Amino acid sequence: MLADWTAECAADAPTLVVPWSDPDSDAHFVDLRAEPYDIAEIPEAERFPPLGRALRALNATRSPFLTAKCDTWRMSAKDHAEDLEALRLELDLDPEATHFGFASYIDLLWRERPVFASAHQQQDRLDRIVRRAQKLPHNAAALECVLRPALLDLNGPVEGFAVTLYVTALGENADEATQRWAAALEDVVALLRGKELEATRGSATIDSADAFPLRVRHLG
Repeated sequence: MLADWTAECAADAPTLVVPWSDPDSDAHFVDLRAEPYDIAEIPEAERFPPLGRALRALNATRSPFLTAKCDTWRMSAKDHAEDLEALRLELDLDPEATHFGFASYIDLLWRERPVFASAHQQQDRLDRIVRRAQKLPHNAAALECVLRPALLDLNGPVEGFAVTLYVTALGENADEATQRWAAALEDVVALLRGKELEATRGSATIDSADAFPLRVRHLG
C-alpha cells in the first residue's frame, strides 16, 4: 500500500472544530463514543457499510480515537481525470485497468490528552502507522494522513491536533474500486486498533468529564 503523511499546522491553517454543524444541511457532529447507535444519523455509513464498520471500530471502548467527521466519493475518468492519473502514476498501475476510484476520509482525534495536545507525539505515531501501512497487501490503494489543528469542546475547550485519514483505491470499474477501498480501509482500521496504539489504561482523556483547557503552539 502507498502510504504517507503530511502536516498542515501553520498558524493560518484551517482548524477542525468539534462539535460542528453545517448550516446548509442537516449534517452535524455525531459522538459515536457516547451514543454508538447514533451512527444511523450518518448517511455515508448507511450507504457504505465498510465505512460504518470503520467508525464503530474507531469509536469502540478500547479505541485510542474518537471520530469527528467523514465522507466518501466516487472517482471517474470524466470528473477526476487528474486525480486518477496522479495516483495511478504513484501506484505504478496500468491506465487501462484503473478507470475508476473510490475514496473516503475520516477525521480522528487522539483521546489521550498529552497525545492530542502534542504535534510531535502524533508525528511519531504517524511515522509508525505509515511504515506499517506500507506493508499492507493493497497495491491499488493509498493511505494519506494529514495532521491539522483541532479544537474540541465537549466538556470544556481543549486545543490540540487531529488527523485526517484518507483511503483511496483504484479499479477497472466502479465496483472493483469500491471493493478494493473497503478491503484497504478494513486493514488500515485494524492497524490503528493494534495494541501498540492503545491508550494507556487510566490515562486522562479529552472526552472525560473533567477535561481541562489545553493550549498548544502551532507549527510554523
